[in-house]
Amino acid sequence: MDDDQVSTAVQSTFEFPADTTETAPAEIAAMTPARKPRAGTGSKATPKKTKATGKRKKAEQQPASAETMAAQQREISISEFFARNRHLLGFDNKRKALLTSVKEAVDNALDACEEAGVLPEIRLEIRQLAEDRFRMICRDNGPGIVKDQIPNIFGKLLYGSKFHRLKMSRGQQGIGISAAGMYGLLTTGKPVSIISKTGPKKPAHHYKLAIDTKKNKPDIIEDRQVEVEWERGTDIEIEMVAGFNRGRQSVFEYIEQTAIANPHASLYFKAPTGELLEYPRATDELPTETKEIKPHPHGIELGVLMKMLKETSSSQVGAFLQSDFSRVSPSIAKEVCEKAGITPRTWVNTVEPPTAEKLYNALQEAKLRAPATDCLAPIGAEAILSGLLKGIKAEFYTASTRPPTVYRGNPFQIEVGFAFGGELGAAERAEESTNGNKKSEPTTARVIRFANRVPLLYQQAGCCTFKSVTDTKWNNYGISQSRGTVPQAPLVIFIHMASVWVPFTSESKEAVADYDEIRKEIKLAIAECGRRLGIYLRRKKRRAHFSQRRDVFHKYIDEVVDACRSITTFNRDDFRRDLVNLAERATDAADMEFDDHGNILAKNKRNGDDMENTVVVDGAGQPRGQLKLFTPGDGEPEKKRRASADKSGAKKTKLKKKRPKSKK
Repeated sequence: MDDDQVSTAVQSTFEFPADTTETAPAEIAAMTPARKPRAGTGSKATPKKTKATGKRKKAEQQPASAETMAAQQREISISEFFARNRHLLGFDNKRKALLTSVKEAVDNALDACEEAGVLPEIRLEIRQLAEDRFRMICRDNGPGIVKDQIPNIFGKLLYGSKFHRLKMSRGQQGIGISAAGMYGLLTTGKPVSIISKTGPKKPAHHYKLAIDTKKNKPDIIEDRQVEVEWERGTDIEIEMVAGFNRGRQSVFEYIEQTAIANPHASLYFKAPTGELLEYPRATDELPTETKEIKPHPHGIELGVLMKMLKETSSSQVGAFLQSDFSRVSPSIAKEVCEKAGITPRTWVNTVEPPTAEKLYNALQEAKLRAPATDCLAPIGAEAILSGLLKGIKAEFYTASTRPPTVYRGNPFQIEVGFAFGGELGAAERAEESTNGNKKSEPTTARVIRFANRVPLLYQQAGCCTFKSVTDTKWNNYGISQSRGTVPQAPLVIFIHMASVWVPFTSESKEAVADYDEIRKEIKLAIAECGRRLGIYLRRKKRRAHFSQRRDVFHKYIDEVVDACRSITTFNRDDFRRDLVNLAERATDAADMEFDDHGNILAKNKRNGDDMENTVVVDGAGQPRGQLKLFTPGDGEPEKKRRASADKSGAKKTKLKKKRPKSKK
């Protein structure tokens, strides 16, 4: 509504009908503004000039009628809506626009390769054409795309194969890659270039596409066959106005985290500066193939049930409940129908809305098994450890995978991994030293979030995973924490949610919604890994404490021997060896040894202290065995020498007291 319409609306609010002023009180009539003649209705249709300003008064506009308002109505396509509201898809600034485009291209490539049973090999390149103009090139070794589907996949929003199936996948809505192409077209006017090849003996098709935002349809600019070197796969190029940076929330961080969450993929990234980063695969095992499941009755709403009743191919209610839902057996279907006042043989087309509501309530009250979990493909504790070892240099690693559970009828699974110590926090300390900042602030833990193996880099504070971290009491595990903040320690916290439908807070898929069931599972997984980390830290602290006690004794061992030698006569070397043996037996915790899984070796092992899915490495990145905290000094026997002496049955020296001389 423009200014003239606003003034007309406000003016009409205070106007009264013609006959009202005759019967209204005098004070009301005085408040009523004088009516102005409409243009073209009186003898003086042309507005007069005012004495003060000399400007002509604006003619009153005709009020809109129902017919004129109806003529202005038109349909809005989804492309036109997101073209004006591209910030909803993650294109609200130049830096984020480049990252979102890379994310959508890489996610589609990973999904295609895994569905085809191919180990992914993705090559990503970003070329800088001008100060704020870049070209993104992404190529994969997947199955490719058939010729007829290329225009629809890259030139139409809300077009895909993953929205209507309950199966774990990275993409869900069919918006991402086509939205990236639309952003490039809006900012540079350049169409999207796609080359796809489905087999070694099949031709490669090259398309150049634009999106008709009014109709949400692809506009084919070029279509031809080309020759390429690779056997199969898809190559996409998008030119856009963007910004390239390093550090957090950058393409570098996204590629690094993608390599951690997908250890079966090989990633090659060439930056605009010419820098080439390679992330070779850490395992040759593909994720478990997932299966599509039917909706669970506890995860639907009444309107969805009524829609399913109209669209089902089953003719009877009993068959409808068993075929269109998961975990509904014939006995449960019969029980639900009886509670709703119908029979399993009732015709579906005779179910009225009141009966459908009774059927819905009966389904919600029925005791059903949880949905099948073969629709999920979690990363797995071993794969998480492989990814953390490949991407993060630390000394202690642990991971945990929770059993599958359900929110709103949708199965999901939570996985958590920790990386502690080592080189974590070294970058922050180096930055402080270069800046000349002498204030030593504690290193803050870093939280890396994933949903269906996809890194989440934005909206951290509004994500359920981050809130679960801040709500955890880290002091119970030997890590300092201020109230309502992340722990202060050289720690990386890896959190992954696998689900058939991740509840993102927006279309840009940057944060997970805060459901109670999801937060509970995350906190339980964090607690499991936190207990292992707490055990490891307590063991290190205990070992360091006894090592200090042993060092203090060894510091004064020569003085003790000399003092005792002045009192009585004994073998100096034997007595020194006995004192060393006594000190080592009293401080045997200083010789505590860990295997490469963080467990104590048999010498100091206690029952119930085993730590599964845990790896401890030394500074060189090798599995750590014995940790030497004490260096043998002068005159101190080594362990092997002491062990051989004990086996040979060496006798321990006894102190001999001097007998007083008898007086004659």
